[in-house]
Amino acid sequence: MELKGKKIGIAMSGSFCTFDKIFREMEHLAEEGAELYPVFSGAAQEITSRFGTPEEYRKRAEAIAGREAVTSIEGAEPIGPKGYLDVLAIVPCTGNTAAKLANGITDSPVLMAAKAHLRNNKPLVVFISTNDGLGMNLKNIGLLLNTKNIYFVPFGQDDWKKKPNSLVAHPDRLVPALEMALEHKQIQPLLV
Repeated sequence: MELKGKKIGIAMSGSFCTFDKIFREMEHLAEEGAELYPVFSGAAQEITSRFGTPEEYRKRAEAIAGREAVTSIEGAEPIGPKGYLDVLAIVPCTGNTAAKLANGITDSPVLMAAKAHLRNNKPLVVFISTNDGLGMNLKNIGLLLNTKNIYFVPFGQDDWKKKPNSLVAHPDRLVPALEMALEHKQIQPLLV
């Protein structure tokens, strides 16, 4: 499936080490002609890390998308009733965000965007990035894997020697995962 003309929500939570790779994938999507709608979690709007500042992240996402980012719960809520997205991707999806999503907690713009989008029976793509994916968060990932309309970007262990519980999705599999999700199919293989 071609992504040209597709309206894709890009919801960013706080796994900052993945942002540069995600921005490159956003650029590929924009080059393909996809319409991008950035959404930022509170952490992505507030935390300065060794990877950059919230201002840099937001400016870069807005420049790629050609539109302002959604930065509030109130701003994300209309995604549901207006139904304007074809697919929403949480990239990256931290363990905290995955846990809240799996348990129906809606306390950030990213989670409100997900809740609002899912009410339309449209696909939500999860780009997991968490240091406890094979620990405390494994149960939440399992719940999400078994939830209608939620699909994952293929993922694997980040650094099995130093961080044996860490999982991260593969950025080069984001576009194919989006294409498959639009057909309501989980890209395979999931674990790579």
